[in-house]
Amino acid sequence: MKAAALVRRRAVVAADAFVEVAIWHVPTPLAPSTHRFKYRLAYVVKEQCVLRYDSERAKGDHRHTETTEEPYAFSTPDQLMADFEADVARWNHEHGRS
Repeated sequence: MKAAALVRRRAVVAADAFVEVAIWHVPTPLAPSTHRFKYRLAYVVKEQCVLRYDSERAKGDHRHTETTEEPYAFSTPDQLMADFEADVARWNHEHGRS
């Protein structure tokens, strides 16, 4: 079985910003993750990725901000989306983009 795309979308959220989401169901987990999802969620403002959640072989689940990279505790695709959306809202609030 190949990876199956569950979500692939790009949404313009402002004249200078967009959100891109891609989530796949994979046949086997990407170690060290134990779940069967691969994902990449990005928030791009003024052509700069300011927030990204992704899963990679060897790195596992993690999130990037403008200055940091840290582990992310993946549980479900729905929770992933909720966490990402909350981080986007927080970033917008902190940067006066509400």
